[in-house]
Amino acid sequence: MSRLHCRTRSLSLVASVTLALIATLLPITNPVPAASAAGILPTSTAAAPGGERWNVDLSVVDRDDVNVRRTAAGLRLREARSAGRSPRSPHSAAAEGLLLSAPRTLSRPANQVRAQVSADVPTGATVEAQVRGWRASGWTEWRSATAGATFDRPVSRVQSRVVLTAPTGGATATVRAVQLTAATATAAVAVATPGLTYRVYATRIGLVGQQTANGRTVQPRDHFVALPSRRSLSPLNSGDYSVRVCTTTGSRCEYAPVWDVGPWNTRDDYWNPAAVRENWKILGQGLPEAQAAYQSGFNGGRDQFGRTVLNPAAIDLADGTFWDGLQLTTNAWVDVAYLWTGGGLRGVVGDGPLTIRTGASTSYPSRGLAARFANVPIQCYVTGQSVAGPYGTTTRWDRLATGQYVSHAYISTVYGGVVPVC
Repeated sequence: MSRLHCRTRSLSLVASVTLALIATLLPITNPVPAASAAGILPTSTAAAPGGERWNVDLSVVDRDDVNVRRTAAGLRLREARSAGRSPRSPHSAAAEGLLLSAPRTLSRPANQVRAQVSADVPTGATVEAQVRGWRASGWTEWRSATAGATFDRPVSRVQSRVVLTAPTGGATATVRAVQLTAATATAAVAVATPGLTYRVYATRIGLVGQQTANGRTVQPRDHFVALPSRRSLSPLNSGDYSVRVCTTTGSRCEYAPVWDVGPWNTRDDYWNPAAVRENWKILGQGLPEAQAAYQSGFNGGRDQFGRTVLNPAAIDLADGTFWDGLQLTTNAWVDVAYLWTGGGLRGVVGDGPLTIRTGASTSYPSRGLAARFANVPIQCYVTGQSVAGPYGTTTRWDRLATGQYVSHAYISTVYGGVVPVC
C-alpha cells in the first residue's frame, strides 16, 4: 500500500518535554467470562478488612432496569435475544440486561469498592458488577467492581449496577447474590490512567528500510507510531512516550512507542491546551491542524510547510501496529490515549509484541498487542496461569488501566511505585 500523504523528517534527536496533564478516564470494563465446569463464578479477591459491607437488592426489578427479571433461582436476562444494539456493545454481546440499584450513602467516605458475586455462568454468558461514586462535583463514571474499583478521590455515596450478557438464544447467567465492600486505602493510591484520549484519523507508515526521526530503520511489520510533534518523540529503543491506539469499536488496541514525527506537521501537539500547545493555539484541544485544514479549510487548507493537506491524518501507524495490532485494512479513525499525560504505575514491555488478553490466562481472547518498549499503565496484579518469559516464570498477570491483562513474565521493569494486588 502506498503512502497517501507527504511528510517531513528530521533525523536529529530532540529532548521531549514531559507534560503534567492528568486526566482520569474510565477504564474499559471487562466482564467475567464463563466460570469453571461447576458453573460457579469465583470471587477474585477477598473483601477489604474493616470495610463497609452491604448486599445489592436483586429482588426489585423496576422501570430503570433493562431486560432482566427476578426468578426463584436469582436474577436472569428476560430475553436472550438482541434488541438491535449488539454491534455497539462494548462486550460484543448479542443480548444485554442490567439491574440498577438505589444509591447508598456511606457511613464515611471511601475510595475503593469491591464486588463479591455469586452466580451460575454458562459458556458464552457474562456477569459484571459495576459501581459509580458521588462526590461534590457529581457522579464518577461507571467502573468495574468485580475485580475492584478505585476512585481518585473519596466518594460519599455509591450506586451499583449488575450487567448480564448472553449470546443470542444462548443460556443466561443466574445471579444469586452481590455483596459490595467500600473502604479507604491505607495509603494514597496513584490510580493508573491512560491519560488524554482523542479520536483522530490514522494512516499507515510503510517506508520499510527508511529511517525514523529517532534513528530507527523501519522493519517489516514494525510496531510504533508517529505523532506530528517532536515533543512526544521517544529516544531510540525506549517508550518514554507511548500511546494506546484502539479501533473506534474498542475491539482491538495496541500500546506502542512514539518513534517518528508526522504526519503533515512537526509542531502540532494537538493534545495539549492552548497555553501549552506549540502551534495553532486557536484550535480546540484535541483538534489536529491537518484535520482542521482538510475538513474546514483552516490555514488555507495547508500544513505548516504550505502543502495542501490531502487527508486529516494526525497519527501514523507502523505496519505491524496497523495490520497486526489493530487488524486494519485501510486508513481509519482511531481512539488514541497519550499515555504520558496520565498517571499511576507504568510497566515497560521488555519483549514483544505482547498479547493483551481479557483475563489472566492464554486461554482468554486477545484484544490486541503491546509493542516492545511500550510503557503500559498498570493498576494491580492477579494470580493466573503460569507463564515462562524473558523475565522468569510467574503466575502474576498485570491488569492494565483498560481492565485487560498481560503476563508479568514480559515486563522488564515497573516504575512509579509497587504494584498492589487487585
